Amino acid sequence: MSTHGKRAVRQRLRAATTAAAAMALLAAPLCITTSASAAEAHVDNPFAGATQYVNPTYAAAVESAATRAGDATLAAKMRTVAKQPTAVWMDRISAITGNADGNGLKFHLDNAVAQKGAGPIVFNLVIYDLPGRDCFALASNGELPATDAGLARYKTEYIDAIAALLADPKYQDLRIVATIEPDSLPNLVTNISEPACQQSAPYYRAGVKYALDKLHAIPNVYNYIDIGHSGWLGWDSNAGPSATLFAEVAKSTTAGFASVDGFVSDVANTTPLVEPYLPDSSISVGGTPIRSSSFYEWNFDFDETDFTAHMHRLLVAAGFPSSIGMLIDTSRNGWGGPNRPTAASTSTNHNTYVNESKVDKRVHRGAWCNPLGAGIGELPQATPSGYTASHLDAFVWIKPPGESDGASSEIENDQGKRFDRMCDPTFVSPKLSNQLTGATPGAPLAGQWFEAQFKTLVANAYPVIPGGTTPTDTTAPSVPAGLTAGTTTTTSVPLSWTASTDNSGGSGVAGY
Repeated sequence: MSTHGKRAVRQRLRAATTAAAAMALLAAPLCITTSASAAEAHVDNPFAGATQYVNPTYAAAVESAATRAGDATLAAKMRTVAKQPTAVWMDRISAITGNADGNGLKFHLDNAVAQKGAGPIVFNLVIYDLPGRDCFALASNGELPATDAGLARYKTEYIDAIAALLADPKYQDLRIVATIEPDSLPNLVTNISEPACQQSAPYYRAGVKYALDKLHAIPNVYNYIDIGHSGWLGWDSNAGPSATLFAEVAKSTTAGFASVDGFVSDVANTTPLVEPYLPDSSISVGGTPIRSSSFYEWNFDFDETDFTAHMHRLLVAAGFPSSIGMLIDTSRNGWGGPNRPTAASTSTNHNTYVNESKVDKRVHRGAWCNPLGAGIGELPQATPSGYTASHLDAFVWIKPPGESDGASSEIENDQGKRFDRMCDPTFVSPKLSNQLTGATPGAPLAGQWFEAQFKTLVANAYPVIPGGTTPTDTTAPSVPAGLTAGTTTTTSVPLSWTASTDNSGGSGVAGY
């Protein structure tokens, strides 16, 4: 159970299925045997007491980068990263069976069975192919149009195909944690004035409902809905309507609130877990509230622990059970390195005070694409202590560090991804108060391996990544026979927005 208190196990123990899987070494051919055993009951926090799946494809890419690091210390840290669990993204229909960018879902599920020891193991999966995906963005637009035909394909060719695989009895002993459609529902709160989001809205609601229904029906699947991050939905004027929307979608499902096991914040973003030198957003400097600074724009939620605590309160008020758990994606929100502050500023100007005290070194919270200077955050960890109000089930790495948010320039592709100027380091963006984007140059398409950024993320990690050790319970897999480090993977979630500067609570608009 979570460290914030022993929460009641949800009153929805599901019917057990039969057959269990034996394990085999990853490097050897997978050998599955069966025995008559029942799947475990659905638990409150699937991460508690469990290891997590380490993606051998990602581990191979990191190992390949380590051989080119040119620095023994950096290479050792990279090899620690290779041992960490990351999510597997289903960003296209073809990703289910496997495509040029990576192995299919069955490959990963089989390897997760092989990695499972005596205790439970979590398999992190991302559901990410809604019709009209990322309706206010370009870099991670998807393959399905926001039409009835697009929704029909989403249901039959995408969700049904995934659900059929997950329901195979040989995977019943995996705790499959599904992150549901990053960036989708929050767009319906902040960007509904955009024609593309208006067109997508009914398909987002219907698609998420369908995904929740189909996946919840599988006893060992746990649904966590994406809720953006503090720099997007933190304003009360965004957070309240968002909680209401999440509740409406949950209530539309067959199982109601029981179809949702939790929520996940900061997916593929870099908002810090904690701003250690800005612990109280209500304080004033020089007679001016620091939350009114040009960076925070009257948003009370400076970091993800503030935001998850805020959203948990609102979600429970909207009807979700108090046992609902939260996840934070800490894969890129560490902001360490030589530019990390070591103390609060002594300035009496509120803007200077904030800029010198915050660990988040972006020029604007809307600078979402491959931000220069970012670092890996906390390693994946179950039931992290010290964040009682946030009701955290785990720190997770949903966005594998080293995968691009979007291309720095136009690149032709057949994935529906387009060039977004927010990924162009030479672009002065009106959304960022007419400042440069701060994006890392030379970036490939969203989801593809970006080694230059990966080096920066490892070097700027906070806490500092130890080299040559495995600080989690997860054992690094050997690379399966025939698998080599590729140049692409399948994650793509750029995040961007503009924010209000008035005291009434900002729009916190997020655009994708």
